[in-house]
Amino acid sequence: MRFLLSYVGVILISITLFLAAGFLLIFAITGDIKSIEHLYKKSYLQKPLTAVEESVFLDLKLLAKNNPEQLLNEEQLKKIEHRDIKIVVRKGNNIEYTSPTLDKLGLVQSLPMFEETNINTRDTIRMKDSFFTYVKFDFYFSDKSEGSVFVLRKASSYAELTRESFPILFALLLLLLVMIIGLLNYLVSRSIIKPISVLKEGAERIKSGDLNFEIKATSNDEIGQLNREFEEMRKKLKESVNLQLQYEENRKELLSNISHDLKTPITSIMGYVEGIKDGVANTPQKMDKYLSTVYLKARDMDSLIDELFLFSKLDLKKEPFTFESVRLDKYLKDYVDELQLDLLQQGIQIELQQLHKPIYVTADREKLKRVLANLISNCVKYMNKEEKHISISLHEGLYDVVVQVTDNGYGIESSALPYIFNRFYRAEQSRNSLTGGSGLGLAIAKKIIGEHGGDIWATSEIGKGTSVFFSIKKGEEK
Repeated sequence: MRFLLSYVGVILISITLFLAAGFLLIFAITGDIKSIEHLYKKSYLQKPLTAVEESVFLDLKLLAKNNPEQLLNEEQLKKIEHRDIKIVVRKGNNIEYTSPTLDKLGLVQSLPMFEETNINTRDTIRMKDSFFTYVKFDFYFSDKSEGSVFVLRKASSYAELTRESFPILFALLLLLLVMIIGLLNYLVSRSIIKPISVLKEGAERIKSGDLNFEIKATSNDEIGQLNREFEEMRKKLKESVNLQLQYEENRKELLSNISHDLKTPITSIMGYVEGIKDGVANTPQKMDKYLSTVYLKARDMDSLIDELFLFSKLDLKKEPFTFESVRLDKYLKDYVDELQLDLLQQGIQIELQQLHKPIYVTADREKLKRVLANLISNCVKYMNKEEKHISISLHEGLYDVVVQVTDNGYGIESSALPYIFNRFYRAEQSRNSLTGGSGLGLAIAKKIIGEHGGDIWATSEIGKGTSVFFSIKKGEEK
């Protein structure tokens, strides 16, 4: 589109400048621009008579001075007359002689008045659509009557002026065209070729694997839009590469952590199996103990593998979610009722603090249950008081609902709080055989809440306990 506009611009500007050049040329020649006819008149007045005009005029002038009556002799005048030269003889106000092709009435109206001093002897006249140049001589006949003799030549003013001015106009037009084409070439180069060269350089850098640069759009036209789209593509590509690198780093770290976390139970299982093979478990009671331990270790490994598999799918965003409108207050009550008996058997009291009104959120029921289970499991693991207590409460915001899970365990160091939602992170005091755990529970909870469009965080105080909060967007009543 821009190329087309450039070429149209060349044509239009050239025509405009050509006309302007002609206009300026007229002004330069004439000094003013009152009329085209005035231009022609000045143009002819500045040129000398042709040889034929001068010869005929001198013959007539000589007769007028020496024998003016001969100017009334038609035969004499025809001898002097030339094919391209017309003769007019005027006596008083009457046209006594005129060349055959001239209009007498037009001559009477157009020819100038008698001038005894013969100062203005040359000029032009116009009769109908024709221009004539003339040279005249005013004199007196023998009877003292005023006489005038005119030598006329018909001229094509337009053609002659164009012919004379053509070399100048043509040279000027060529110069203007060269200047315009050069200017447009510079503008096109600056606005099209240069941005395209930048895009080409960017493509070469991307091809070589370099994504650490920026392409700036310098205009709002199609080229500028192309630059912006290319820059957006580069950003997306860089994000994709960085994401792939992060995934690769996560995968390596995951494999390292899996190896570490699986090594301990496998070593333990191998030790108990070797004990059985060596006959250490030589009584039914010892055999039962060894087998129970092997079973528990295998179950822990199975649980760890399940959590690893779930975390991997969440991390790669391949775990499906089924969102629906959930009445959260009733959902939490049902969940607490389900847990209460098991927790009481462990000496743990659980309490739900309701808002006493229906609260709806948009959530995946199963995934939300997994979050609550992981949080409650952490609370149970890290309690060190005789009276163990867990409370769940709701806090309603303008656009979301915050769920708070609080325990009265021994708490988490403030230095460890920023990292507890990282995978495989466990505070030092929990790294023992009594608490166990995969170190993925809170990381999985964070991934699930993130997919819900919410956030999760924690506060803690050593010796008093820990509170974990997560937010979920409000939903509509179904």
